[in-house]
Amino acid sequence: MERRPSLAASAAATYATNLAVAALSLVNVLIVARALGPEGRGEVAFLTTVGVLTSNLAALGVQEANANIGSSHPALRRALAGNSVAFAAILGVGAAAAVLGLVALVPAAGGGADHALLVLVLASLPVLLLKIYVTFLLQADYRFTVTNLAWLVPAALNAAANAVLAALGVLTVTAAVAIWISGQGLSLALLLLYLARHSAGFGRPEPALARRMLGFGAQTHIGRALTLGNYRLDQWLLGALAGPRELGLYSVAVAWAEMLFFLPTALVSVQRPDLVRAGARDAGRLAATTLRVSVLMTLPLAVLLVAGAPLLCVTVFGEDFRGSIDDLRVLAFGAFGMAALKLLGNALTAQRKPLLATAGVAIALAVGVALDVVLIPSFGGLGAAIAATIAYSVGGFAIAIIFARTLGEPLRRLVPRGGDVPWLWRHARRALGRPGMEGAP
Repeated sequence: MERRPSLAASAAATYATNLAVAALSLVNVLIVARALGPEGRGEVAFLTTVGVLTSNLAALGVQEANANIGSSHPALRRALAGNSVAFAAILGVGAAAAVLGLVALVPAAGGGADHALLVLVLASLPVLLLKIYVTFLLQADYRFTVTNLAWLVPAALNAAANAVLAALGVLTVTAAVAIWISGQGLSLALLLLYLARHSAGFGRPEPALARRMLGFGAQTHIGRALTLGNYRLDQWLLGALAGPRELGLYSVAVAWAEMLFFLPTALVSVQRPDLVRAGARDAGRLAATTLRVSVLMTLPLAVLLVAGAPLLCVTVFGEDFRGSIDDLRVLAFGAFGMAALKLLGNALTAQRKPLLATAGVAIALAVGVALDVVLIPSFGGLGAAIAATIAYSVGGFAIAIIFARTLGEPLRRLVPRGGDVPWLWRHARRALGRPGMEGAP
């Protein structure tokens, strides 16, 4: 019988990993920012954004097929792994060629980055893609411990290696980017070793299954690509339209604000296998409860970020980063819309309705891009922050309406209420020993 750990315990461990990764990432941002200044930090942020954004755009939803098919049909996991290797190689090379072609046609799309470094980042795309695919496949088997560890490894390597180079006075943009790529490779090696020795292993690629993966993945890919666009496209646009200094300031605000996204991200990961197996009513109830819990836990953190923005941006990063204070305060208000987009969209995708999940994300991206084009030229990073917060909020409201109509969970059950606080306290105390979100208030 398949091992099914407590949802609450898995969520707690994954969220703790998120916090650890966030802390290490902030340390790394601090090191790079102080050593290279806003412009150097902006160059590193731009290149890593290109890698993350391109790999996710090139994934074609294969990871979502791994999650759903791997959860519902364990016997297919070996073939899913074999197909994932083939997809990563083919799609990674194709995506690299596409980006290089885009930069050749529109040089501004390269953000002024060193061409050799851009090529290096693009060469790592197969690694980034396979890491995404294998992570989702292992999570379908409830292997959250190893996927959490693989998430932690690159952050730890980045912080440690950059700290040593900065202390020696030899940290450069090239070194920071090379360390980032090395961390991704080390993380993938850990996942592959675990998959081969302790999980499904690798089977021969199966063309029929590959077509099935692409069929489901294509439905989810639009939504996932648009979600990533909501996360990262503004940074690409900001770097291209306002230059690396504005991006450097904005990236510091984003680094702090993304702490508010970690809880819903953790819950999305650990809930997927259970949501795939649940009926529509149970999935709706579980997702609604989880959203309310996420909002309750996020609210005090958002207040702290708004109040502590001067300390976080200036005291920690230095006077050169004073311009990121207002960016952070505005971004904090977007956390609640993003939680709805993540958690409710995840429930719809798990229930095999990925195109409905896409609708809210598409609305958010359309609003965000339109506002970015209007606001960034005049307001720089602050314009990008305003655009992101409005986009997340509009998209969150849209996905809530779609979720309620599709899974039959009334909108009022998405709003936190008095009984949620004691319920949350009880489940937090029992997180290490009892099943998770059942028995919702």
